[in-house]
Amino acid sequence: MRILVTGASRGIGKAVCEKLDGELYASARNEELLKCYENYCRADLSDQNDIEKLGRYIEENRIDVLVNNAGEYIYSSAENLSFNDIERLIRVNLEAPLYLISKAVPYMKKSGFGRIINIGSISGVMGEAGASIYSASKSGLIGMTKSLALELAEYGITVNTINPGWVDTEMGNSSVEDEGFSKEEVVSCIPQKRFVSPLEVAGMVKYLISEDAKGVTGQSINLCAGLSVGY
Repeated sequence: MRILVTGASRGIGKAVCEKLDGELYASARNEELLKCYENYCRADLSDQNDIEKLGRYIEENRIDVLVNNAGEYIYSSAENLSFNDIERLIRVNLEAPLYLISKAVPYMKKSGFGRIINIGSISGVMGEAGASIYSASKSGLIGMTKSLALELAEYGITVNTINPGWVDTEMGNSSVEDEGFSKEEVVSCIPQKRFVSPLEVAGMVKYLISEDAKGVTGQSINLCAGLSVGY
């Protein structure tokens, strides 16, 4: 399998790359951090030209498995949102994944096999005060996943979204700081009293790629240490 992972330079994306078997293709903004991979394409998914460049890279390399992991987070009250913030997050978190999928699908259809995995967020399932753009963009991934799963099911292509809760990554920990809480305060609100490990998310990605998961499509899977259930 030829697997492309976006946001592969750190956090969940890096863990996914370490976990998966296959011919790996990586993408991220930081080229220095990508040089550990044999095959990579530097791309900033807030930039339309870079999104289109990565789309061509996907077509040229006949990608079988696309993991849309790259994402951004902004914590801001409604009255302080700027148009640029809204545009940037929607582009990175929703527009770019959909466009990249559109470039991967023709080859997947031709080969009769494909796996598309979107990394969402529990904030797209439950909502998060102060993170309206982020929650909206991640909710959009869930709707997109359901629609594409229906559209592509007959071609042997599955489409799923994984919704992590608080994950022990640089982005996850900086989000805690943005919200003005301590990590201990956040952990106290999580039923399992812990952050999810990036390797747990990677393990779910590995399962969804496998033959055992060929009947799993259109699903929004919460991997959040119980956060979506309540507290």
